[in-house]
Amino acid sequence: MSYIKFENLYKSFGSNDVLKDISLEIEQGQLVTLLGPSGCGKSTLLRCLAGLETVTSGKVYLDGKDITNVDPKNRGIGMVFQQYSLFPNMTVLQNVKFGLNMKKVDKAVADTKSREILQVVGLADKLNHYPSQLSGGQQQRAALARAIVTEPKVLLLDEPLSAIDALLRHSLQVEIRRIQRDLGITAIFVTHDQEEAMVMSDMIHLMYNGQIEQSAKPIDLYTKPCSPFVASFIGHYNLLSAADMKKISGDDIGCDSLAFRPEIIEISRTPVEKENAFHMKGKISVSLPHGNILRYAVMCDDIQVDVDVLFGESELFDSGDEVYLTVSKPECVYL
Repeated sequence: MSYIKFENLYKSFGSNDVLKDISLEIEQGQLVTLLGPSGCGKSTLLRCLAGLETVTSGKVYLDGKDITNVDPKNRGIGMVFQQYSLFPNMTVLQNVKFGLNMKKVDKAVADTKSREILQVVGLADKLNHYPSQLSGGQQQRAALARAIVTEPKVLLLDEPLSAIDALLRHSLQVEIRRIQRDLGITAIFVTHDQEEAMVMSDMIHLMYNGQIEQSAKPIDLYTKPCSPFVASFIGHYNLLSAADMKKISGDDIGCDSLAFRPEIIEISRTPVEKENAFHMKGKISVSLPHGNILRYAVMCDDIQVDVDVLFGESELFDSGDEVYLTVSKPECVYL
């Protein structure tokens, strides 16, 4: 039986339907991500689970119990927001103990548990520091400690890393994932960053226009998009219509559109003879470095095809160079 269940959930603000018939199940101990563009409803769905928004219709279940109308404080849910909301006049230890004190936990027990959880998140040496004395990453870990010290049934993380620089963000992604696994917490992570979702998740639920567009494990979502929207949002697919493919390759694809990832494309200065493949000819328009990847924009007639290559694995091309592209047909997604 699923641990968290949304059943035919609708949420409207006036005439604006933000969530439309959401039915979703989450297993205990998983870290799942609600992924999607701004305004798709992912944070609203999180807030409906927490009880911070009332649902228009439908049901929310937690551990087999209907919590649709249960008071937020009685749901056993912890939250970490983009804004850390640490009390500036309290030390790290006092901030972490706050929730336990509110639950009237014995002071000695609260102190012990708070120190233990700060050890887990790597802040044991910052017990007596105030939030203003911490870095952004340390503040985020303190907020995380405060959320999990009360042993919530579910931990909700609403874009908690969006205000942190890229290098520290990657480190915290790994750290949050480790803590979640070590403690066996059921967690729901909200983000619009597909790379973050791929790194952290057991399951990804990609949302679009108030609905779940596709639910899948990260690798399946990346390699098997179910719709043009998923292909356009995940993995920077090249998404071409049947007419476009006919125009630049001469092939009839037998469906409405075709998607293929930039990294599966072979690029060369001379034509390549390869069976069961699409063949295209174009010119380099521009090249852009993306970390260890070099991305070429290739104009095939008036249609752009993006090609990714690893630095050092192939010769470099200049703008205006004529090139040939080869795309294996079995590696394409037919939509």
